[in-house]
Amino acid sequence: MIEIELDKGYTPHEIEKKLYRQWEADGLFLPSGVGNPYCIVIPPPNVTGSLHMGHAFQDTIMDALIRYHRMRGENVLWQPGTDHAGIATQMVVERQLESEGLTRHDFTRDNFIERVWQWKKQSGGTITSQLRRMGASADWTRERFTMDEDLSEAVQDVFIQLYQEGLIYRGKRLVNWDPVLHTALSDLEVISEEEAGHLWHLRYPLVDSSDYLVVATTRPETMLGDVAIAVHPDDDRYKNYIGQSAHLPLADRIIPVIMDDYVDPDFGSGCVKITPAHDFNDYEVGQRHHLEIINVLDENASIRLPGSPYHGLDRYEARRKMLEDLEELELIEQIDEHRFMVPRGDRSQSVVEPYLTDQWFVQMAPLAKPAIRAVESGQIKFVPANWSRTYYEWMNNIEDWCISRQIWWGHRIPAWYDKFGNIFVAKDENGAQEQARQKHGHTVDLQQDQDVLDTWFSSALWPFSTLGWPKKTSEMKTFYPTSTLVTGFDIIFFWVARMIMFGLKFAGSVPFKDVYVHGLVRDGDGQKMSKSKGNVLDPLDLIDGIKLDELIHKRTSGLMQPKMAQKITNDTKRHFPNGIPSYGTDALRFTFASMATHGRDIRFDLGRIEGYRNFCNKLWNATRFVLINTDDMPNTYDHELGTIEKWITSRFQSVAQEVDESFTHYRFDQVAQSIYAFIWNELCSWYLEIAKIELADPLISGKKRVGIQLTLLNMLDGSLRILHPLMPYITEALWQNIAPRIVQRPSSSIMTQAYPTGDHALIDNIAVLEVSWLQQLVSSLRTIRGTMNIDTNRKIPVLLQNIHQKE
Repeated sequence: MIEIELDKGYTPHEIEKKLYRQWEADGLFLPSGVGNPYCIVIPPPNVTGSLHMGHAFQDTIMDALIRYHRMRGENVLWQPGTDHAGIATQMVVERQLESEGLTRHDFTRDNFIERVWQWKKQSGGTITSQLRRMGASADWTRERFTMDEDLSEAVQDVFIQLYQEGLIYRGKRLVNWDPVLHTALSDLEVISEEEAGHLWHLRYPLVDSSDYLVVATTRPETMLGDVAIAVHPDDDRYKNYIGQSAHLPLADRIIPVIMDDYVDPDFGSGCVKITPAHDFNDYEVGQRHHLEIINVLDENASIRLPGSPYHGLDRYEARRKMLEDLEELELIEQIDEHRFMVPRGDRSQSVVEPYLTDQWFVQMAPLAKPAIRAVESGQIKFVPANWSRTYYEWMNNIEDWCISRQIWWGHRIPAWYDKFGNIFVAKDENGAQEQARQKHGHTVDLQQDQDVLDTWFSSALWPFSTLGWPKKTSEMKTFYPTSTLVTGFDIIFFWVARMIMFGLKFAGSVPFKDVYVHGLVRDGDGQKMSKSKGNVLDPLDLIDGIKLDELIHKRTSGLMQPKMAQKITNDTKRHFPNGIPSYGTDALRFTFASMATHGRDIRFDLGRIEGYRNFCNKLWNATRFVLINTDDMPNTYDHELGTIEKWITSRFQSVAQEVDESFTHYRFDQVAQSIYAFIWNELCSWYLEIAKIELADPLISGKKRVGIQLTLLNMLDGSLRILHPLMPYITEALWQNIAPRIVQRPSSSIMTQAYPTGDHALIDNIAVLEVSWLQQLVSSLRTIRGTMNIDTNRKIPVLLQNIHQKE
């Protein structure tokens, strides 16, 4: 038993840390080994990360499910771990080196990687310690890291098998390129936001004519890579020009005028320059028309055209110089102010370039087909169901996946090259050398590929690599496929779909049965939380509280746009004039659960968390009342139940049935609402108030008194157990105090108690009807008293007329 003193005031900070330490020390988060298996793998947060509202919300949902199923007597595993977060982690360590006057190039690759491991050992546990603050009952003894040795071996096995089957290949393709980090990026690492710019209308002179076509572009610096002008086939303005040729300004080349449905006749002049090496849509046009691909930028986004006057210029300096030259040649028709989406790397904030480069790819179409069938056949269910449409849309239009990244930290690609460019894929250099000897008949010099794999590659293996795959472990046998995946909608394709494809391919079945997709946590005005807007809420500040000046400093330091600091300061003072008080973890968790409706983002409301902090106080005081009034209860439970006891018992059974049904359908909002309404409106506002009167009446004694006391304990016990998955700390603290009085429930923790699911046999419909009539009567009398301004302390006679026997 855990000793928690029930002081007059509820102080969550002291209670939470004490309880969590005890839970973990007692091994209560480990699988019991008994019952049906239930498993959730945590979406691995970046090892560089710290807890944000999205983590806290997602963690609340997962932990509620885990605690619910644990109390249902199931063999529960919540598999925790973190992601090595290649680019993010390398940037953190490089910034650390920069503060020491060093760069990674002052180290060998191996020494730099050793430095990253040192950082991980010292600072990589921040996010997991913060998840503990949220009450996460994960099996921390099984915590994994995507760069762990056995997980890395699993990554190698998958890469080698896919390569041997021809599903991994190396080729030259257009990718998102970060010219600051010098690496390809996934679409998820590219943030596109609308920015102000210009639309330049440029004249392209036609060959053997004094006429010209006007081409509109936001990126004149790439025009040196133009290979065609495209118009829409139905655009009557340009039908006579199709098949003609034009002079490419600033370059000694002739380019054709072609037609393609891609062109929007209403954009600009209706003529579009086609630059396959520097635009994803143009690349597709180029493939359809078999156009040449001319790369005019290098990895730094500088012009790479030896002999050109623009060679070596940064892209924006080249733009300025080229526009000057076009102006001098009278080839600028007009310049418009224009707002358009600009893609930036989420880490470097640099404008991302479509860049033609040699990369490694996974051929996805063959993997996608069985993954589509798995959802269509019902092996995997999306909740809400409409997200399956998004899944199908992505999967039916899937493209090959660029899996290589030009950084040092991560799973290095297990491929070696000889001097002729032959590729040998193996687990290590000895294996590659054996392949080379078979090809050449002797040992040759080999160089390993410098790239590492996209972080999402190892994450795609997460549901089975964490359970020991490719070994046939007892964990794989027991917990795979896992039960539920809890995730955000933004990574359905980047992570969820890839786990399904890889699970089917390598583990032989789907990786999970249900995919619960939650929305974003937004601020009270419905705005997305971001550092630049200054509206970020830190869940730990809601738990522990924060002073106004500290909150302002936190929100205004390190801004990309310092000029926003004053606005952010004013907004913060308006919304939090006294800072943020300490609400505790349970109030925050209950707020998240109460707002977790299907298919909707959450508008976080401080008024709600304040209300649920009061709910904690209500529960605390109710428990103190029950303990005081059951202190003299005899050990023998010979009792009788009155109508009001039968009513509250019946209502609890009905609510327990509702809550159990809501849990099975992932309606956490309904779970919270049903429990809150019962505890506040029925248990506390009605039963406890009536019990208070009856227990103070000296005429009520013996079996009747014991019946009231026993009902108080049973209803409080049931309420704490049914609430525990959402509010683990306060329910444990209070249950520990009432447990000694409930002899049939010996246990060290509430989390190993049975979850109430409702017993229909205990529902007394007559008692429910009688008390419902009484409640309506009392509510009517209160309304009349209020209307007539009668003092609430004044007793008044009530005359009931025309009351039938059945009433």
